[in-house]
Amino acid sequence: MEKVATNRSFGGQQSVYRHLSEVTNCAMTFAVYTPPQAVHRPVPVLWYLSGLTCTHENAMVKAGAQAYAAKHGLMVIFPDTSPRGAEVADDDAYDLGQGAGFYVDATQAPWQPHFQMYSYITKELPALIAAHFPADISRQGITGHSMGGHGALTIAMNHPETYTSISAFAPIANPTGTAWGRKQLRAYLGDENTSWARHDACLLMDSAGWPRDMLIDQGSDDEFLDLLATPALTAAVQAAGIDATIRLQAGYDHSYFFVASFIADHLQWHADRLHVTAS
Repeated sequence: MEKVATNRSFGGQQSVYRHLSEVTNCAMTFAVYTPPQAVHRPVPVLWYLSGLTCTHENAMVKAGAQAYAAKHGLMVIFPDTSPRGAEVADDDAYDLGQGAGFYVDATQAPWQPHFQMYSYITKELPALIAAHFPADISRQGITGHSMGGHGALTIAMNHPETYTSISAFAPIANPTGTAWGRKQLRAYLGDENTSWARHDACLLMDSAGWPRDMLIDQGSDDEFLDLLATPALTAAVQAAGIDATIRLQAGYDHSYFFVASFIADHLQWHADRLHVTAS
């Protein structure tokens, strides 16, 4: 594992690493914010999954999470959104291929050899974090934006024993029913089949549920509202009786200005549920 960069931030360290992934069969880059409390004890982990076209860097630079992670003693992991490299399959469209892994394990050509993001996020990268960082891997939360919000919700609902807390910013909530999802699920997983359902938050609300609560923020002026399907998510939550706080934030769009405006609330949410005491 190679350290690419490190910067002092709010008493902790914001670092970037590169490693050869056995799961994605290529080099992967991720970022870690290690709070100052980690000098004295292992700290809880919050995963931040980014959206379409993003890398590890977008949220690391634009979300403003470090100040609040330092306050609450949370390690924040910023993975990349897909495998990358000249040998990795890609597409001319921004919403398929590199930068658009959708947090699934592809079974179809040409994606299958590298696009194994579900296993990378849920297995390989957590094992790497546990082995090399002062992380209390028994206390994990997960959040994300847009495609990353989709990943956060579906991964947590598929693994409630692993993740204590969930939140999301403007998640793609019903990918089996919208253009942001049907295209990608068909490309990565093949024609519509039962495997699609475990990657759809709305369907998982009914089939798997969620034993705790969740926080979701959505901007009212989001230019992608029709693709995100927030009303479908609200209906699914209500039908399943899940304890979800879904906030429609007036005047906010889909940008990182929106994410940065509410990142403090989300880190507080996770800190409270991971039983963290502010320093």
